[in-house]
Formats: sequence, C-alpha cells, structure tokens
Amino acid sequence: MPNQAKRQQVERIKDEISAAEVIWVVDYRGLTVKATEELRGIIRAEGALLKVYKNSFTELALADLGYPSLGAVLEGPSAFVFANGDPVASAKALRTYAKSNPNLEIKGGLLNKSVVSADQVLAIASLPSREELIAKLLGTIKNPLSGIVQVLNGPTSQFVRTVNAIAEKAAA
Repeated sequence: MPNQAKRQQVERIKDEISAAEVIWVVDYRGLTVKATEELRGIIRAEGALLKVYKNSFTELALADLGYPSLGAVLEGPSAFVFANGDPVASAKALRTYAKSNPNLEIKGGLLNKSVVSADQVLAIASLPSREELIAKLLGTIKNPLSGIVQVLNGPTSQFVRTVNAIAEKAAA
C-alpha cells in the first residue's frame, strides 16, 4: 500500500498533466545544475514548466487520468515539460537548447493525449510558430486587397497625370 506522501505526489502529477495541453519528456542526464536552471528559464519564457518526477509515479498518474502509457519514453531519468498554448514554441525551445547542449536528449511526449516520438517532437519544432502563421495569413489576405486598391486608384491617378500634363503644356 503506497504511503500518503506518494499518493500526494501522484495527485500533484495528475494536476500538472490535466492542466497541460502538451507534455514533452527529456533526458537531462549530464546537465549541470546551472544548465538545468538555464533550461528552466528558457522553458518558462515560452509559457511552460520543467519538472522532474519519478517515472513510475508519472505512469500511475497517466493511467488514473486515462491517458496512454508513455512506455519506452520513460526509460531512464526523465524531466517533463508541461506546456499550454502553442506546442511549437516549447518544442523549439527544447530543440534549440539541445543543439547547444548535447547532454539534453528529447525522448518524446504527449500531444492531444497521443504519444509522440522524439522525431515527431523535432518535426513539430521545425513548424512555424503560431505568430509566424498568423503573420503569413495576414500577408496572404493583404496582398489581394492591395491589388484591388491599386486597380481602383488607377483611373484617378491617370486623370491627375493627364490634367497635370495639360497644365504643363499650357504653361509652356
């Protein structure tokens, strides 16, 4: 029978999982305390949290919530990134940090209650961010409107140029 402290820890993990839209799992072996704190700061800047929990407790919490098992993703020491909002931002932050610090290994995670592999996390990290997609959409919407404005403005500007040419000819 698990003791009260262990049950409370599983409940805390369940709360974190329930509140998060995305959970990335990383192997942090070899990271110094300073490097781990730096990673936490980078992750926090993207609106996510980096937590270290026992794998067995995390599996219990996932099972209690009806989530799929992470199985092989939870082999070895694991840290969990709990993120809300744009999953691309936290995945990009992890990928960027892993490039500069090879001791950090992305192992996989959960996205929309589905297990994703490390390769899938890296593929998600290569997608444009939400802000970039919105900017592209706005640019796409703006281009036809700019063309319409130029077409509608054409006869008026041609008329002004014609009147200006007549005025210059009359002045000469």
